[in-house]
Amino acid sequence: MSKMKTILSDRRVYLDHSATTPVDPRVVRAMLPYLTEKFGNASSVHSFGQEARGAVDRARRSVAALVKARANEIVFVSGGTEANNLALRGLCEAAAQHGNHIITSEIEHPSVRGVCDSLEKQGWEVTRLPVYDNGIIKVADVREALRSDTVLISVMLANNEIGTIQPLAAIAQLVREARAGVNPNLWLHTDAVQAAGRIPIDVESLGCDLLSLSAHKLYSPKGVGALFVRRGVRLIGQNVGGHQERERRAGTESVPGIVAFGAAAEIARLELDQQAEWVRGLRDKFEAGVIARIEDIVFNGDLDERLPHLSNISFRFIEGEGLLINLDLQGVAVSTGSACSSGTLEPSPVIRALGRNDELARGSIRFSFGKDNTDADVDYVLEVLQRAVTNLRRLSPLTRRAILEAV
Repeated sequence: MSKMKTILSDRRVYLDHSATTPVDPRVVRAMLPYLTEKFGNASSVHSFGQEARGAVDRARRSVAALVKARANEIVFVSGGTEANNLALRGLCEAAAQHGNHIITSEIEHPSVRGVCDSLEKQGWEVTRLPVYDNGIIKVADVREALRSDTVLISVMLANNEIGTIQPLAAIAQLVREARAGVNPNLWLHTDAVQAAGRIPIDVESLGCDLLSLSAHKLYSPKGVGALFVRRGVRLIGQNVGGHQERERRAGTESVPGIVAFGAAAEIARLELDQQAEWVRGLRDKFEAGVIARIEDIVFNGDLDERLPHLSNISFRFIEGEGLLINLDLQGVAVSTGSACSSGTLEPSPVIRALGRNDELARGSIRFSFGKDNTDADVDYVLEVLQRAVTNLRRLSPLTRRAILEAV
């Protein structure tokens, strides 16, 4: 134990905000009363229950305002994974008589990718579109993949590992054209879990029919999410046994979590521009420092069409897991990819989808900044990162010569 204390740094810098965010103190203050004296069940008709129902309704309006939706189009669920499951499974089950074809991308979150894999085993046909070296799908590929039996397109708004923003509005235009022609039963879903609160979202401008959200990416506690369901879209509920959420999601509402989500959504909406400018400045300073200090690096994903807070970099000749552990010992928290995929020994499928080889995929690190990070944090991370990369490369068998000789 004493040896560990001499290794670990007293300085702690959290750069994994794409995995989760700390809870904003203002959000804690908003939810606390609903953990204590305001404990009613929102489905109860007495005054305790109606007090809780009023809080849920206010939160619903706040979450709706974040994406410019109507309050009655917001369905509260347990998180982004459940929102994606409800969107895909619920839509496909409701539309099965119209077709059995789904279009998605190669870089979707595991909760979308996994549902598509499961549906495929049940007889659905899935087209997975490439994203090329910039991490962005081509609208022409979507058009080419469309069929008369396509019932769902599911493409994330922004990727959770590389931050690339997809051309949703252009895809929605294809959907509208198809509906007006040979395919009136075609719907568009987008996973906006990473994008919400980081870039402006307007469901009307995007043209999506379903949109997934998660509270804990917005400085709110884990365990709550939401699905935007455009009026007129029919879903088959995946949770049964109650009448909550207009029959779309059975289960007693987590009133404290929903209240927190509403408070976080309101703060995110009001402070979005300010926060985006701040984290973009930190990220750009960080990337400039990495370029100046460290050789043999590769940036992953488009450097313009991406979220403002995220940077994904592959460091040649070293393993990302080793670098992550080394940085953690210095008090710096980063990620090698999606938190939902952590623990796997396989290279990131997102980085591989960019055309990167296994070495670059295994050497990738995601740095995701938050509103509480500072310039001093960036300076410290650059210092320890340079030292860690130098030390690991000195020990690594993956030298430049070895890589070249293997080609």
